[in-house]
Amino acid sequence: MSEFLVHLLGERLVNGEKAEVDVQALGSKLSLVGLYFGCSLNGPCKQFNASLGDFYSKFKTSSEHKDKLEIVFVSSDQDQKHWQEFLQEMQWPALPFKERHKKMKLWNKYKVTSIPSLVFVDAATGKVVCRNGLLVVRDDPKGLEFPWGPKPFAEVVSGPLLRNNGQATDSSALEGSYVGVYFSAHWCPPCRSLTRVLVESYRTVKEAGQKFEIVFVSADRSEDSFKQYFSEMPWLAIPYADEGRRSRLNRLYGIQGIPTLILLDSEGRVVTRQGRVEVLNDPECRHFPWHPRPVLELSESNAVQLNEGPCLVLFVDTEEEGELEPAKELIQPIAEKIIAKYKEKEEETPLLFFVAGEDDMSDSLRDYTNLPEAAPLLTILDMSARAKYVRDVEEITAAVVEQFVGDFLAEKLKPEPI
Repeated sequence: MSEFLVHLLGERLVNGEKAEVDVQALGSKLSLVGLYFGCSLNGPCKQFNASLGDFYSKFKTSSEHKDKLEIVFVSSDQDQKHWQEFLQEMQWPALPFKERHKKMKLWNKYKVTSIPSLVFVDAATGKVVCRNGLLVVRDDPKGLEFPWGPKPFAEVVSGPLLRNNGQATDSSALEGSYVGVYFSAHWCPPCRSLTRVLVESYRTVKEAGQKFEIVFVSADRSEDSFKQYFSEMPWLAIPYADEGRRSRLNRLYGIQGIPTLILLDSEGRVVTRQGRVEVLNDPECRHFPWHPRPVLELSESNAVQLNEGPCLVLFVDTEEEGELEPAKELIQPIAEKIIAKYKEKEEETPLLFFVAGEDDMSDSLRDYTNLPEAAPLLTILDMSARAKYVRDVEEITAAVVEQFVGDFLAEKLKPEPI
């Protein structure tokens, strides 16, 4: 266990008193590590820091599991003085300020897209136990549900569900169906836009004879707002008053922003977390239930995924629809191999794979990342780290791509700044 934590966090952490903390010794009793991603200058982080302090103090004082949990602060601060002052408010250790590369690896590994964020991981394997620790701190202030591991969807959603005419049905009605778990709110303009499209997609799938249902999990700020928004929806919803169940579903899927649409198969297993992108890209629902594709064609609707971690993007010289297929066929076996390798380890894939032609979206991305105009051009873009890796050669072959990916994963490539 300790060896893995040393690999994940390094040999030394530091505490608010500037003392070093030996990770090897720290990890000997731990079963769970909470990675706390934040920044001293961020208002919500300052607020959460106080709540986390109360939670941590109670847990370490009264929980029978007090020796099995440790929090580690992973900062995005750019100023060491601000970082040090913030660390002095904490009862737990942090990654050293200078360890920027290790911090960025953790951000990418756990796909953190917003702060504050608290991700609970297994101390022996690094696998995610609970992605939305903020809700754990809020909903389980005494730590009674430790270690906050995932429960089956059927168990978490269990209870009455509403239709917009006020009628209720039991969640058991979802059994045997594909289910879309839709996190959304009326106050959010992108949510309202997606809902209009999703209504049509829902009807299209149902009319095709598929067993499909959607469950709306509201993030509205009042019951009146919920009722107004839900009146536009032909599917089911968690009752607004059932805040506990709504929160547990947010926690189960680690929701960091809305709108989010999670697609589940008939056994309650996640098919894709990218339901929003899939619905917008496939208005005729030809690819339902939208199993993840190893290689995507870069578009306006899926470009948001570029912010989720490192992405391989192969730029090619084509403007015609269908001419990207040879590029996709070149990358696909490599992408499938990487995806299968990490799926076997029950880890998230460390790279997403895209091909991009010549269009406004590709031009904007090239401009933003200051890439050369060459085509074909093989790149890996890491937006959160503001880093890029470029392989500019006359011919892109499978061997070139495989070597490039292998070198990146082995950390042999030198990044250029974006």
